[in-house]
Amino acid sequence: MTISKMPLVLAVSGALVLTACTDPNQTGANSNTPKTQQGALIGAGAGALLGALVKGDGKRDDGALVGAVVGGAIGAGIGYSLDQQEAELRRDLDSDVTITNTGDRLILNLPQSIVFATNSFAVRPDLRDDLFSVAASLNKYPQSTVQVIGHTDSDGDASYNQQLSERRATSVANVLLDAGVPGNRLRTFGRGESQPIASNLDAAGKAQNRRVEIVILPTS
Repeated sequence: MTISKMPLVLAVSGALVLTACTDPNQTGANSNTPKTQQGALIGAGAGALLGALVKGDGKRDDGALVGAVVGGAIGAGIGYSLDQQEAELRRDLDSDVTITNTGDRLILNLPQSIVFATNSFAVRPDLRDDLFSVAASLNKYPQSTVQVIGHTDSDGDASYNQQLSERRATSVANVLLDAGVPGNRLRTFGRGESQPIASNLDAAGKAQNRRVEIVILPTS
């Protein structure tokens, strides 16, 4: 089978996996199936490619098909687990914490206004409960690594903002550690002012850019 035929294998295999993973009783507006399906597609594509590449006997079609089915099943499982974790976090966290489920990770966005005082990297006492809820979720779903990423707006010196973002990320990670999350699952990063999500030309945009993100990345 030539490489040019690979998209057909991916499409067919992905469709098979998605059909197997769809619960006919969960097709309404409140269904979590779309993220599960997205996870299945991601897994199927990666599995098919890997299966084709590792197959050394010229039968790339068989390797791709098996890889797609296995990868799709794993991806669907990850998507379902993320859906469950997302729903529980939305239930337990302050409404100011926004959660994005991309199908292969969860991104928790904590605005600076609820985490830190201005120019401080000490976590506000009233947010510790939310972070303990995050830690409880991480311990309930242990098959993931966690990135804690600090961000600032562009006010002030760039090197100061970089250091502040690093310290804030570390402070949040330390609360998770105190709540029992193993240190080998945590990574901290400071991005300073380099990754804005809004304009730094007005107060509203700057407020969005001052944040800490907790990124939950499933490992299996």
